[in-house]
Amino acid sequence: MSQPDHTPANPYIPPEQSLIEYPCAFPIKVMGAHQETFVDAVVAIVREHDPAFDASTIQRRPSSSGNYLGLTITVTATSRTQLDNIYRGLTAHPLVKYVL
Repeated sequence: MSQPDHTPANPYIPPEQSLIEYPCAFPIKVMGAHQETFVDAVVAIVREHDPAFDASTIQRRPSSSGNYLGLTITVTATSRTQLDNIYRGLTAHPLVKYVL
């Protein structure tokens, strides 16, 4: 029987090895239920970590069936920790289906 792999999904990367230079504009794609409360929830989560986030910059793409809405949000990324916290907040919300 093989041993379970306990390697973290997102291992620690020292700042000097990061491929991202902070601060930067960082796009995040979020898909969820096609309703305004979904958009409001995404904006609220993002603003917790990027208070200057401008909701008017959100790009929206409804699914062909109209049941889902894809959003592209561009945050001002200041650190890996900040991005991780945004991803955690988004993926924990019940209206969010996917975050890329």
